[in-house]
Amino acid sequence: MNEINYTTTIIVPCYNEEKRLNIVEYKKFILSHSYVKLLFVNDGSTDGTGKLLKSFVKSNPSSLKLLELEKRVGKGEAIRKGLLISLSDKSDYIGYWDADLATPLREIPNLCRILEEDKELMVVFGSRVKLLGRIIDRKPSRHYTGRIFATIVSLILKIGVYDTQCGAKIFRVTKDLKKIFQTPFLSSWIFDVEVIARILEIEKNLNSEEIGKIIYEYPLTEWRDVAGSNLKVKDFIKSIYELFRIYRIYIYNKIK
Repeated sequence: MNEINYTTTIIVPCYNEEKRLNIVEYKKFILSHSYVKLLFVNDGSTDGTGKLLKSFVKSNPSSLKLLELEKRVGKGEAIRKGLLISLSDKSDYIGYWDADLATPLREIPNLCRILEEDKELMVVFGSRVKLLGRIIDRKPSRHYTGRIFATIVSLILKIGVYDTQCGAKIFRVTKDLKKIFQTPFLSSWIFDVEVIARILEIEKNLNSEEIGKIIYEYPLTEWRDVAGSNLKVKDFIKSIYELFRIYRIYIYNKIK
């Protein structure tokens, strides 16, 4: 086995996740992957999430940290705050992961490996592509709405992207990473799209083909829908509205 010579911090945003947090899986992963640290962000949970996380973090303070937010700020802002704090840890890579582990933690080394092999890459996105030999268990309704959404995003941003909303992403720590997350996002649910828009602003000299040299979509080997998701139909409708806000701010206003 090759020696791991890099460190990674993964931010895990949590809102009322008491019944869905698989502490056993988190513990097993941390014990076998010492180069990974987890920062849980409790986004103003009103159930027992905070108490559960405090106990877990206390059990392994060298690998686990907790950021407590008094009031709910939304997933995007929770991740943004966690990422900015994590920059002080001097990790080589910083990413974020859905708390329910719809994407298994064992995918973290896969995404990190891609960043290690290609030093030009800025970020690796997990992508839920249903291929032979891969387990992608997703509700048909969410799959098809996701395809519609991704198509609209591709047209607006003028890049071919399959899955912007998968909650598994890892970034290389560079001076530009702080710029991407420096200011609050317009949206909480589709902030991932805004992340791409900000990357395009920074790398404005790259064409649609060259952007693939810094953003890589990795087809996950496994992803499973987990019951209890906070995403509702009304959130999809709201996301379409917010997508056009992103277009207006980051694209339309720049070409007027």
